[in-house]
Amino acid sequence: MTSSTTLPLAALPKHASEAVTDGIRIRVEPSFLSSKSKPAAGRWVFGYRVVVTNESEGIVRLLSRKWSIVDADGDANAVSGEGVVGQQPLLRVGESFEYSSFAPLETSWGTMEGSFVFARSDDSLFEARIARFYLVSE
Repeated sequence: MTSSTTLPLAALPKHASEAVTDGIRIRVEPSFLSSKSKPAAGRWVFGYRVVVTNESEGIVRLLSRKWSIVDADGDANAVSGEGVVGQQPLLRVGESFEYSSFAPLETSWGTMEGSFVFARSDDSLFEARIARFYLVSE
């Protein structure tokens, strides 16, 4: 059985998210990349830093990702694929993996949320939730 918890936003930076599913903590901190954006041309670029921490009782490997990106007009874009930033990191108990990526939007704000699929050492799979976070060009 999979359990998922969303933590109170008061403890997080503005627009960030954090959730724990089956002992896997996923924290995301977004930022507006003004130097890469061209608002006059309808292009806003947002960076986000993801920290995945294994707080479970066993070794896990991140196999794949799914993202739902929604802009201010309600236009949705689904992104999926193997691993993250070209890797399928193995996380022992207590270990973390951190990476950064970006998402371009045609509006000045939007949201992202999704999930990672992990494999346990017994080859069973589970999906860990990535709670919604906000892309905002303040």
